[in-house]
Amino acid sequence: MKIDAFCHVLPAAYAERLFAISDSAVARNIQKRVSGVPALFDMDERFRVMDMFGSDYRQIINTAAPPLDDLGPRVRTAELARIANDGMAELVADNPDRFEGFCAAVALDDVDNAIAEAERAFDELGAVGVQIYTHVHGGPMDQERFFPFYEAIARRGDKMIQVHPCRDASWSDYKTEERSKFEIWWTLGWEYDLSAFMSRLVFSGVFDRLPDIKILIHHGGAMIPHFAGRVGPGWDQLGARTPANQAADIEGYPLTLRPIEYFKKFYVDTAYFGAGDSMRTAIKFFGVDHTLFGSDTPFDPEKGPGYIRDTIANLQDMDILDDADRERIYHGNVTALLRLGDASHPRTYGSKVSS
Repeated sequence: MKIDAFCHVLPAAYAERLFAISDSAVARNIQKRVSGVPALFDMDERFRVMDMFGSDYRQIINTAAPPLDDLGPRVRTAELARIANDGMAELVADNPDRFEGFCAAVALDDVDNAIAEAERAFDELGAVGVQIYTHVHGGPMDQERFFPFYEAIARRGDKMIQVHPCRDASWSDYKTEERSKFEIWWTLGWEYDLSAFMSRLVFSGVFDRLPDIKILIHHGGAMIPHFAGRVGPGWDQLGARTPANQAADIEGYPLTLRPIEYFKKFYVDTAYFGAGDSMRTAIKFFGVDHTLFGSDTPFDPEKGPGYIRDTIANLQDMDILDDADRERIYHGNVTALLRLGDASHPRTYGSKVSS
């Protein structure tokens, strides 16, 4: 069994509503970027792609970027969340042999509403987690106003938070410029965003304050495992060279462990797009037990099968893994994390119940 833990879809009603938005530059941008990826919304095409990997390949789905917060006023973003979640729940209920579950969409511009929508998705629709992004309107995610949301998810025990990056061309590469060039904002900027998100949450004390929280970072933990020397011995010296007039820059929650040890509490996926050496580094850093098979399909150049095929090939070829390790990464870890298939913990998808 292979459970692909980070896959994107656009349920039909949500896609229709998204493509009808005409007063948002963000919406117009994503309309252009996803219109040529049929496996996002054409389930016949999606199932054709999935069939290439056998009947034991399944997916946990979420909505494709952008963040709902960027698509208009709060009334609209709350409506979009409901439509997206109802649509994903229906896809899971109608195709239990294809989809193992879904992570709910929420709009965090209204934290109370995001909590209510997440709980509705858990209790009424059977969501296995929620997807959030690395910013809300460009603001950091370690602000205290978001902690009630993190607490609400952590309290559920068997729900995970998926984290997806979210900058665009308006985030320039240099201070002297107004826009990013050559889509550096995507290729490199998204990885910085994920790494900064992780860092700010670590220094906010999230793992001490909420020890049961389960956070899955997209793209294998981004930059963190590849700069372990800076994250480890580097951050061990935090403040040692900081001038007194910059002391406020390093004030945070009083951590009880080395910073690097907190980073290893995150879960990561294997969405490295065929970069096997990078995946190897991430697995060695985070450990097999904190690594979930995830491909980021269908955003590869082939519009579906490419990243799945390359990710499987990387895992099969990796000499640091034995068969038991691969089983944990492919399905064992996510099954245990989310209590998938637990007969004593059935999931309700709309009017349908699955155990």
